[in-house]
Amino acid sequence: MTDTAARNQRKIAVIGLGSMGLGMATSLARAGYEVSGCDRAPEALAAARAAGIITATDPAEAAHDADAVLSVVVNAAQTETVLFGGAGAVPALRDGGIAISCATMAPSEARRFAAAAAERGALYLDAPMSGGSVRAAEGALTFLVSGPTVTYEAARPFLEAMAQTVYHLGEDIGTGAAFKMVNQLLAGVHIAAACEALTFATKLGLDLAQVYEVISNAAGSSWMFQNRGPHVVEGDYTPRSAVEIFVKDLGIVEDIARAERFPTPLAGAALQLFLMTASAGMGHDDDASVARLYAKIAGLDLPGPAAP
Repeated sequence: MTDTAARNQRKIAVIGLGSMGLGMATSLARAGYEVSGCDRAPEALAAARAAGIITATDPAEAAHDADAVLSVVVNAAQTETVLFGGAGAVPALRDGGIAISCATMAPSEARRFAAAAAERGALYLDAPMSGGSVRAAEGALTFLVSGPTVTYEAARPFLEAMAQTVYHLGEDIGTGAAFKMVNQLLAGVHIAAACEALTFATKLGLDLAQVYEVISNAAGSSWMFQNRGPHVVEGDYTPRSAVEIFVKDLGIVEDIARAERFPTPLAGAALQLFLMTASAGMGHDDDASVARLYAKIAGLDLPGPAAP
C-alpha cells in the first residue's frame, strides 16, 4: 500500500471547530485524511460542513473508530469534558488510538489527562500549538509536543499536515504545556506593549500607518507588533484571538509562577491590562482591544469603534 493510500484510510477527529480547529480540520482533509468533527456552536458546524468536514453531534460520535482525536478547545476543563466526559472521545477511539490535547493548560493538568487516557487504553500527546487562525487554515502552525517517542512518531504525519514546524520536546508529558506557557507569557506582554506603543504614538500626534511601517522595520518590532498592529491601524477588532484568551493564559502563567515562587511582574502587568479590557466590555473582541482601553483612559480617538 502506498503512503498516500495509507494516509487516506486514517480517520482523525477534531473536537472544537472554531477559528483554530476548523483550519486544522481542513488542513487534514487537504492532506487526504478522513476528518470528522464536532462543536457546540451551530455556526461552527455549518462552516465545517461547507469545508467538507463530516460533523457529529458529540465527541464520541466524531471519534468513533478514529485513529486519533485532536482536542482543540479553550482550557483544561473543556479538554477533560470532551475527552473523558459522558460522551467523551477517548472511549470511542479504536484500540491504541491517540488523544492529542492542543489547549493551553498547566503541565500538571496535561499529566493528569495522560494518566486518564492510559487507564482507558489510549495513548496521549501533550501538543499545544501556536500561530493563530490564519496559519491554522494554511496548515502552517507550530506544535509543541511532548510524550513518548513511539506515540509522537505515530502522530507525526498528521501533525505535519497541519504545521510548518513540529517540535518533539521530550518524553515527559507536560513539557509541551510548559513551553506553551513561556510562549504565552511573551505573547501577552508583546501584545500589551504593542497596544501601549501605538496608543502613545496617537497621543504624540503621529500617523499610525506610518508608525506601523517604520517600527515594523526597526529594532522595537516584534511578531505581535507586526501581527496585531494592523488591527489597531485599521480599527478592526474582529476577534482573531479574544481578550479573554489572554486573561486565561496569563492567569495560568501567574498561578504557576506563584507556586514556583518566581516573580513575573511584566506578565502580571499585562494580565491586569487584559483584565481591565475584558471588564470594560471587550472580553470577546480582538486582543488588540487593549489599545482601545488605553485610548479610553487617555481620552484619545483611535480608528474603528471606541471602547464601550
